[in-house]
Order: sequence, then C-alpha cells, then structure tokens
Amino acid sequence: MKKIFIADHHPVTRKGIACMLKKNDNFSIIGKASTGEELYTGLQKEAPDILIMEIDMPNINGINALRSIKTEFPNVRVLIFSTHPEEIYALRSIKSGAAGYVPKTAGTKVFLGALKKIAKGGIFLNEELTSTFTSRNVGESSAISRYKKLSSREIEVLNLLSSGKRNKDIANALDINEKTVSTYKTRLLKKLKVDNLADLIHQSRMFQLG
Repeated sequence: MKKIFIADHHPVTRKGIACMLKKNDNFSIIGKASTGEELYTGLQKEAPDILIMEIDMPNINGINALRSIKTEFPNVRVLIFSTHPEEIYALRSIKSGAAGYVPKTAGTKVFLGALKKIAKGGIFLNEELTSTFTSRNVGESSAISRYKKLSSREIEVLNLLSSGKRNKDIANALDINEKTVSTYKTRLLKKLKVDNLADLIHQSRMFQLG
C-alpha cells in the first residue's frame, strides 16, 4: 500500500481526493497540508511514498518549491494536481522532478490512472498534451516520446545533472554509488540519442518552458 500525502489550500480538493481514494486498497492517506509550512513538516514527519500537490499554495514558490522538495525528499514521487494550464506547466513540472501532472479540469478516471502509473514507478503525461506538441514541433514531440520512456530513477539522475550536480552529489542524493551514476548517464545518452553530457543537459532543459 502506497502512503499518500495531500497538499492543497482548498479544503474541497483535499476532501475530494480523500473520498476518491477512501475505498482503494492500494493507497492510504497519511496526511494533509494547506500551507507550505505544513507541507514540509508533513514530509519530514510522515515520509510518504507519493505527494499530491497544487503548486500554487500559500508560502510556496511554485516550481522552485517542487525542485526543493525533490532535493530534500528524493524518494517521494510527486503528482502535481493544479489549476494552472497543463500546456504551460506539465513538462516544466516533470523536468523539475514531478512524476506526473494532472489539471483540475481532468476527470476522476484520468486522475486515478495517473496516480496508479506513478505508484508503479512510471511518468504520467496526458496524451492530449503530447498531441499538442506534435502539431507545434515534430522534433520536440520526438524528444517528449523518448523522455516518457525513461525510468523514474533515470529522470531523477537527469534532473540532478541538469541542475549542475556532480556524480558524487547525485550518488549521495539518491543513495547509490558513483559507478551506478555513470551507468545511468550512459543509458541516458543512449535513450535520448545524444553524444555528450552538454547535449544531454540541453535535451533535459527542453522540458523547462517559459
């Protein structure tokens, strides 16, 4: 059973998510937060497997808060459930460490499907979003397709690399050895079809929009 922590400043949203998951034996809600302070306290105290959060909360600096959370709590998988436009924030959120992005206009089926995929270690991006990027830029869509095939750990390594972390720093953050980090880098070069670290980082930063 995966432990879930909910962070949203709207009481109805917190209650709605709790109701959706109440009869689901795969998930257990262990805490809720309505402010940034409550969120960080809850993460430290409860150590959830999955954090469902709105990036626009009191005392939280949006995407920067997401990056901070992933740095301090690298094992927590984050599902962004937000009022912000999916087209603008989804890829940026995933590039910053989220495992998925679901807009609050989505239906229950989409939300539960995203949560299930994230719980299994996958990355969730709405297919409609991918289609939008296909119509805009075929090259970028191909990059998205390759990115979606990465494992959650590969994405964590890629995020840390793109933020300027060295192999040693990455090894410490993810509790793995440096040789394993090098192995992940080799896999990333191959999977994203680039020849060197600079191109790999550039590929990663394609996902940070605006």
